[in-house]
Amino acid sequence: MTMTNPTYSLDPIGIVRSPLRDAATAPKQGPEGAPTAWIELDARFADATFGLAAGDKLILLTWLHKGRRDVLQCHPRDDLTAPLKGTFATRSADRPNPIGLHPVTLLAIDGLCLEVSPLEAIDGTPVLDLKPA
Repeated sequence: MTMTNPTYSLDPIGIVRSPLRDAATAPKQGPEGAPTAWIELDARFADATFGLAAGDKLILLTWLHKGRRDVLQCHPRDDLTAPLKGTFATRSADRPNPIGLHPVTLLAIDGLCLEVSPLEAIDGTPVLDLKPA
C-alpha cells in the first residue's frame, strides 16, 4: 500500500475546562479518579447540542495537545517496569495523531457549557467531537 501525504485539518468544537492542569499528575483514565469538568463549546456549534440531555452517555474526542507526536514505542501507563510496546498497542497520549477518546456522562447543560464526568483531560484540551456512546 502506498500512502500519499495529504493534509487534513481539524476544527475544534470547544475546549475542556478542568481542575486538572498537568498531564503528568492527571489520572490515566476517567474511572481512576478523574474529576467533573466542563466543555465550553464554540458558539458556532450551539445547534449541534439539540437532543442532548443530562444523563446521556457520550464519547468525547479530544486533541491531546501536550502529547508528543514522534513517540512510536513506550512503556504502558509510563511504568518503566512494563515491557516496551508500540504506541498503537497502548492508550498513551504520545502518538502520531494524539486523539483522546473519553467515555463520559453528561451531567448538565448550561448554554454552551456541558458538564461531564469523569474526564481525565487537562484544562485547555481542544475538543474535536462529541458522539452518543
